[in-house]
Amino acid sequence: MSRHSKLQKQVLVLYRQFLRAGRDKPGFIPRIRDEFRENAGIKRTDVMHIEYLYRRGQRQLEQLRDANTKQLGSFSKAQDQD
Repeated sequence: MSRHSKLQKQVLVLYRQFLRAGRDKPGFIPRIRDEFRENAGIKRTDVMHIEYLYRRGQRQLEQLRDANTKQLGSFSKAQDQD
């Protein structure tokens, strides 16, 4: 079994915190899981991108923990229109 790097451990802790925070809000758990699974394919060597997503996740977690939060916004890439 391979050992996790410090950054990997931080991401796993963030994931668990998201799951705990989303437990009380309907519809959040599937969205959280999908988001983390979508980004699971990022190469381990792309540390800058992982750190960016980690910091973004921390900000979103703070929003999720806010009692007034009912949904999280998301940004998506615009599709090319021909």
